[in-house]
Amino acid sequence: MLPAMKPLIDPDIERYAHDHTRPRPPLFDELRELTFSTVHDPNMQVGRIEGAFLKLLASLAGARRALEVGTYTGYSALCIAEALPDDGELITCDRDPEVTRIARSFFDRSEHGKKIRIALGDALETVRALPMEPAFDLAFIDADKARYSDYYDAVLPRLRAGGLLVADNTLWSGAVLDPQTPDARGIVAFNAKVTADPRVENVLVTVRDGIMLARKH
Repeated sequence: MLPAMKPLIDPDIERYAHDHTRPRPPLFDELRELTFSTVHDPNMQVGRIEGAFLKLLASLAGARRALEVGTYTGYSALCIAEALPDDGELITCDRDPEVTRIARSFFDRSEHGKKIRIALGDALETVRALPMEPAFDLAFIDADKARYSDYYDAVLPRLRAGGLLVADNTLWSGAVLDPQTPDARGIVAFNAKVTADPRVENVLVTVRDGIMLARKH
């Protein structure tokens, strides 16, 4: 999910990285085209680079159970689901029935869609209602930025030891250096919380709009 601000990365460099990242299957291109032509705020969708990065992270983590906060039209969920085994499960949370309807239509067309369960409703309430066991191997947070710290507090106890938490937009197009909005302040508070948390080891990487990686001890 990207704010409408000046991009951090030179467009030519971004294009080069895009062109040197393995393409996603055609279904992803179709989903991206539909999102950008019909859905509000299409820059909320992750693209080829971040989608491939998420799939690789899920694979490296050996994830079987995954949790996503913020479905949107389903691009990131499909990327994560690709890396899960046949008996794996991804629970993805969103409150918007229109975008999740699009997501479901693409999940139904993917061989990996059977691994994905959409939880419709307030994502924070959904996560808080989840049992502590079985724990998740990987969690991806990409929803309303002002509540990132709340999502973190709800998700981390449900992540197994050694599990990986991934959070998108953690540079917020540079606004973290001078946070003037609730979203920017939410990201700043989240980044500080994760960095100070002795339960995890973390790194903030400058992929696209910033991705926070935190591995639970």
